[in-house]
Amino acid sequence: MSYIPFPDISPEIFSISIDGMTFALRWYALAYIAGLLIGWKLAVMAVRRPALWGGQPPMTEEQIESLLTWVILGVILGGRLGHVLFYQPGDYFAHPLQIFKIWEGGMSFHGGFLGVAVAGIAFCRSQGIAMLKTADLMAISAPPGLFLGTAPAV
Repeated sequence: MSYIPFPDISPEIFSISIDGMTFALRWYALAYIAGLLIGWKLAVMAVRRPALWGGQPPMTEEQIESLLTWVILGVILGGRLGHVLFYQPGDYFAHPLQIFKIWEGGMSFHGGFLGVAVAGIAFCRSQGIAMLKTADLMAISAPPGLFLGTAPAV
């Protein structure tokens, strides 16, 4: 064998069944959650340092929390729509109600990235915040999310 075999790890951390419905927390979901939380904390730390911005930070800590909500929606909606459009459009167009079954899996990094970009632009426009400084803030926060969110699914 000339390669290191990938360990056989269950994709689920745990699952709970109640009245015939099963909820499962997957490692991939935990990676997204951790990446978003770490990115949020990094953004808060960055706006607390006016010297990084040459004066006034692009937004307040409260606005970062609002931006996080927009980003979460962008990741979920963009990731799901990206999966639908990039990987299995015929299947989903034949059975459109399957698009909404996000608990059955199917997220696209490319779609999630585009969803976050659109969410960031929409947030800036709705709040009257400078887009380039917000993009800088999001770039500071992105590496943990990209590292954790794009780790190979197990």
